[in-house]
Amino acid sequence: MSDIVLDVMRTIEKMDDNSAKAVFDWLSKRFQETAQLLTWDDIEEVEPDEFDLEMMREIENNLECKEYVPEDEMFARLLANK
Repeated sequence: MSDIVLDVMRTIEKMDDNSAKAVFDWLSKRFQETAQLLTWDDIEEVEPDEFDLEMMREIENNLECKEYVPEDEMFARLLANK
């Protein structure tokens, strides 16, 4: 658990029931609204820029871009290149 989460929990533990309920109600409302408002349809679609197009060309033309590498092998390769 992060330090900030622990700080929030300690602060809430010090509150009286009415204050804690107010915080709980605010958190519940805030995070329900966020979850309801954000969907894939809400994400703005933009045209790819030149950097994006270059990456897509590289994926199509470079066979190594399509190679699956397990995580442990990837880290071994990265460490070997240092």
